[in-house]
Amino acid sequence: MVILIPPNMIQWLLKSILFIMGWIYVILDNFVKHPTDELCGIEIDEDLRQLDRKQLCTLLELKYDLGEDEFWNLPSTSKIRLGCQLALNQKKK
Repeated sequence: MVILIPPNMIQWLLKSILFIMGWIYVILDNFVKHPTDELCGIEIDEDLRQLDRKQLCTLLELKYDLGEDEFWNLPSTSKIRLGCQLALNQKKK
């Protein structure tokens, strides 16, 4: 007997698992010391060094006129994709 699971249910399940894992990641990440002075050879502004993950997301939401928690609530890959697009847009200016 073969049980067929609708594709939209699989997507819902995958997104739900990622959501739960994301919250676990955020909680654990609070205990990890990350480099703040330089990343990939780029010096980080002193103001940004003091901000936590949530504050950095809020800063981007304010800078790019996004809704409250709109960037914060994006899945990780979507955050990276949006960040790349915003960087490309800045480069074109």
